[in-house]
Amino acid sequence: MAGTVAVILAGGEARRLGGIDKTLVAIGGVPILSLILDRLRPQVDRVALGANGDPQRFDRFGLPVLADRRRGIGPLGGLLRALEWAAEQEADRLLTVPGDTPFVPRDLCRALAPAPAVAVSGGRRHHLVALWPVPWRDGLAEYLHRLGPDAPGRAFGVRAASVPLGMREVRFEAVPHDPFFNVNTPEDVALARAMTGA
Repeated sequence: MAGTVAVILAGGEARRLGGIDKTLVAIGGVPILSLILDRLRPQVDRVALGANGDPQRFDRFGLPVLADRRRGIGPLGGLLRALEWAAEQEADRLLTVPGDTPFVPRDLCRALAPAPAVAVSGGRRHHLVALWPVPWRDGLAEYLHRLGPDAPGRAFGVRAASVPLGMREVRFEAVPHDPFFNVNTPEDVALARAMTGA
């Protein structure tokens, strides 16, 4: 039985980076995914990657690749699949981070514990940098089942879905830089490289 597992959520379309896989963008000569793995692997029992499309593009990382079973619902599709995988691992807790955040803290899991908790930095709540109780997968599945075709877009947001959990906010210092800085644009890539001295 694995106590805590992690899933790196990389399901975004990266339109502002020309549709490339943000996890594969090199920072300091190293893919963002490798940087995240270096920080996450010592914190948890197992790590998987949530991503759609051809999983072979990630073969070199040796990770289970989890495709959304339900499409068209944004990040909730990836979160639900992650919780299902965590349950298959008989884990108690799931740590999630977006696949475009190369500088996540090396003590993130400990800092967020106990679940449920979500990270906050620089006055912003990072809905997918969170520690989830794995049994909540049933609650999320039920929430999605109840949403009808006329549900407003915000209903498919992570924050709206997780309201029943009462997520505890954990604040992180944003100096010298925000630990949850995410790479969305070419300018962000340049800034991330500058932050690493690359």
